[in-house]
Amino acid sequence: MPRMHRSVWCNSPEAWIVRGVALALTFMAVSCALEPRRGYECLAPANAGGGWDLTCRTTTQSLNELGIVTEPFRVRNMPGAGGGVAFAHVVAERDADENVIVAASPATTLRLAERQFGDFGAEDVRWLAAVAADYGVIAVRHDAPWVDLRELLEEWKRTPSAIVAAGGSAVGGQDHMRLLLLTEQGGIDLRRVRYVPFDGGGEALTSLLGGFVDVIPADASEMLSQFRAGGIRILAVLARDRLGAPFEDVPTAREQGFDVEWLTWRGFYAPKGIGHEAYSRWVHLFEALTRSPEWEAAARRRGLFPMALSGAAFERLVMDQIRDFRRLTARLGLI
Repeated sequence: MPRMHRSVWCNSPEAWIVRGVALALTFMAVSCALEPRRGYECLAPANAGGGWDLTCRTTTQSLNELGIVTEPFRVRNMPGAGGGVAFAHVVAERDADENVIVAASPATTLRLAERQFGDFGAEDVRWLAAVAADYGVIAVRHDAPWVDLRELLEEWKRTPSAIVAAGGSAVGGQDHMRLLLLTEQGGIDLRRVRYVPFDGGGEALTSLLGGFVDVIPADASEMLSQFRAGGIRILAVLARDRLGAPFEDVPTAREQGFDVEWLTWRGFYAPKGIGHEAYSRWVHLFEALTRSPEWEAAARRRGLFPMALSGAAFERLVMDQIRDFRRLTARLGLI
C-alpha cells in the first residue's frame, strides 16, 4: 500500500494516553501501516441520503475521529445501475488503487446474483468487512390510512393498481426484492405491483414525504431522522425480533403474520489488484474499528446495530448470499 508521510501522532508518546493502552496499540499499528501518498476515497454507489452514503460517511468519520486513520477520507457519490457504475469503475479503472474502498450491502450481492453488472462478478473485487447491521422496514407517511402491515397488504390485494411503492434500488434490487417478498405473502399478484426505482433511499423518502408514492421499503437507518421527527410511520421491521431504541415499539412483520426478514449488512470491498499486504491492512483497520466501543455508540446513533465480519469469513458470507439470491430471484421470476 502507498505510504503516507509519518505524522507526529504516530510517533509521539501522547498518542499512548489518548485512550486505553491496548486500544491505542491496535489503532496506531494500523494507522501507521496505512500511510498513503494521497488521501483515501470512499465511493458511495448512490446519491446522498441513502444507505451506501451513510455507510461511507459514518465509517470514515469514525476512522478519523478514533485516530485509526490520520489522513482524511473523501466521500464520493457515484450513482447508477444499482451500484454497477461504481463497481465497473473500480474494476476497470482503479484495479490497483490501494486507497479506494466502496460501500456495499446485500443490494450489491443481489445485483451480482442477477448478473446485472455485465461481465463483472464478485471475484473481480476483494471483500473487506461488514462493520454494522441494518434492518429492512416498511414505511408510509405519518398520515397514511394504514395502521399496520396487515391493513396495508389487505388493501393492496383489493386494489393493487391504486398503491404505488418506491425504493432506493433498481427494479430487481434490494428494496424491490423485499417488497415482492411481502406482497407475495399478502397474496398480491406480483405482476401488478407498481414500483418506482430511485438511485438511493434519500430520493425514495423524498417521494414518499411529497405524496408521490404511498409506501417505501427501506432500511431503518435511512428512516431514522424522519421517524424521530414524526414525518413517517413504520409499519413493520423485517427482523426476527423487535429492534432497540428508537424502533422498540415497531412490530416485526413476523408478529403480524408475514414471515419476511431482511438483514442489511453494511460493509466494503476494494479493488482486486491491491495485493495481499494491502488487503490485510484494510481488514485489520476495520477490525480495529469494530472492536472499539466508540464505533458501536456512533453506529447506534445512526440507527445501525453491531456486526463485525472481516476477511475470509466476510467473503464466504458474500459468496453464500449470492448463491442464495440466485435461487430466490429465479423463484420470483426476476432472472
